[in-house]
Amino acid sequence: MSDLNHLKDKVRAFWQANPCGIKFANAAPGTRLFYELVEEHRYQKEWHIPEAAGFASAQGLKVLEIGCGLGTDGAQFAGAGAEYTGIDLTDAAIELAQKRFELFNLPGKFQTADAEKLDFADNSFDLVYSHGVLHHTPDAERAVREIYRVLRPGGRVVVMLYHRDSYNYRVNISILRRAGAQLLRWEPGVSLVHRLTGESLQSLRHHAAQLKNDQHSYLKSEEFLSQNTDGAGNPLARVYSRVEARELFKNFAEIELRTYFLNKRWLPVIGNMLSRSAESRLAARWGWHLWIYAKK
Repeated sequence: MSDLNHLKDKVRAFWQANPCGIKFANAAPGTRLFYELVEEHRYQKEWHIPEAAGFASAQGLKVLEIGCGLGTDGAQFAGAGAEYTGIDLTDAAIELAQKRFELFNLPGKFQTADAEKLDFADNSFDLVYSHGVLHHTPDAERAVREIYRVLRPGGRVVVMLYHRDSYNYRVNISILRRAGAQLLRWEPGVSLVHRLTGESLQSLRHHAAQLKNDQHSYLKSEEFLSQNTDGAGNPLARVYSRVEARELFKNFAEIELRTYFLNKRWLPVIGNMLSRSAESRLAARWGWHLWIYAKK
């Protein structure tokens, strides 16, 4: 088995065990309340998404979502009148997304699939959307080539990747979380980090176990990034600068880049004092989410 295939298997196993967004609802997965709580949390915390994604303008479009997760964004596309198809690398996500559409009487198609090997004909979709997914696939370049292939001429791609030149990466992950990792060697330190950040004790203890198991590997830059984006045990996450994002989508035309999302929890003391307008201005430069808009 190649290194990339082995890594893909690790990525699949992680997200199979941890469907994206499932931890944000204190309700039984698959219930109506569960989906309502997931949606409420998503669009309160990341309130920019509906406008940035353009849900309201999707009526009549054939939309493919790569990495549909629990079907939260997909439901917005379908509700707006799009002909929606969602794929995900894991069976767990597909089952939950399908259940969401069934409960809320929404039309859509789903399949377990790999972004790097799409099972669709050339020129099949008007819009390909992917939020926070392609930075987790081992061969992102191949995935982008597949997006280009399945888009019709004139079709659009909307993708969110983690932003290298963001406050979260440059300050929070690279400095604050790295310094805080040293406190996780002792249980009192775990409790202190919990009080300072609000991160769950379960998550922090998982990080502590990873650190104690192999400190050298855990603290390597790439490994530390992966462990400190979507949870301890995450095998792969990447960040992209604006230059790197443009290079990734170089075969597309009319490339536009925007940054959103400055999680106020990462800003000690002043975070909760920021107005939404101030948050938007800061996020336009230092946001964690780098959105790419391009046309075939």
